[in-house]
Amino acid sequence: MNELQQDLITTGDFLTLTRENEYSLPSFSFEVTHELSNSKSKVTILDTGIIVFEPLTHVSTKDIVLSSAVHGNETAPIEICASLIKQIILGELHLEARVLFLFGNPASINISERFVEENLNRLFSGGHSADQGQGEGLINKERYRALLLENVVRDFFEQGCIISTESGIARQRFHYDLHTAIRGSKNDKFAVYPFRHGKTWKKEQLQFLLSCGVNTILLSHSPTTTFSYYSSNEFGADAFTVELGQVKPFGENDMNNFVGVSLTLKRFISGEDLQLKDYDVQDFSIFEIFQTINRTGKNFQLHFADDVENFTDFPLDYLLATDDEIEHRVKKMGEAIIFPNADVAIGQRAMLTVIPTSID
Repeated sequence: MNELQQDLITTGDFLTLTRENEYSLPSFSFEVTHELSNSKSKVTILDTGIIVFEPLTHVSTKDIVLSSAVHGNETAPIEICASLIKQIILGELHLEARVLFLFGNPASINISERFVEENLNRLFSGGHSADQGQGEGLINKERYRALLLENVVRDFFEQGCIISTESGIARQRFHYDLHTAIRGSKNDKFAVYPFRHGKTWKKEQLQFLLSCGVNTILLSHSPTTTFSYYSSNEFGADAFTVELGQVKPFGENDMNNFVGVSLTLKRFISGEDLQLKDYDVQDFSIFEIFQTINRTGKNFQLHFADDVENFTDFPLDYLLATDDEIEHRVKKMGEAIIFPNADVAIGQRAMLTVIPTSID
């Protein structure tokens, strides 16, 4: 047994192991036993920040991807996932489903920045090999990382297909990509529901998010290069980008604010009753994306203060941003801003606007 493996078995601290090996980590695997159920699980480290858990004493029916650190300074989701990983390795949490945990961008964790060279969450669905204003093809480590993460998710879901064929048991796929927002929000937690190409929005998934403490949902109406859209579009997974509060350094997150998230994910992984509330439209604030505003020039500027919160609305015809000679204004009553960031690279999204809607 090598030193890395022994240390991980003893401590369960996969986050530290990842941070100490930010660009690569040799693959290895071992088995763990849950201390109460006596069930066994296989643990496989595929690379730095990439760890798979698979039950050995029963056939699972769910393939779950939990990703965090796609942006390295978004620490609360990293801490949530690190805790779940530790509990499974140390035998404190029963494993009912196959689970793939991903710390998306370990190098950016270590510098406490959103990314090193390029925004990883704009590089999926082949974006890593396309010209997005930064040059053509696989030109930096984040692009290679996006390609690796795509392949790992594909292999994980396809292995689930093999299990389904061999066992005759139908499987379900899920991907929750956990983030925190750059600025504060009138709605502290919210989720982006990726474009579903005509498929219905699933109310039971909204009930799951409500159990996590997330009652604000953004419905996307176009393809994107985000991680959650990749899993949704390519593999039919129930997938979301989940925003859990505001960016804070490690150690400064009030983890009491994430009890609902941690408890629901723990129940989901271990096959416990999720205790979901019946769907009630009154429980949710649902929006749809109305404008996507991309930065196209060097002189892009937002026309509101840096401390203006997500979901703030403005009067009709209010000037939201200028992009050289282009003006972006409020076009509809109730239109609110989300994810404003004037410092994105040319060609990338600088802001979304949203309007209230409902799900039938």
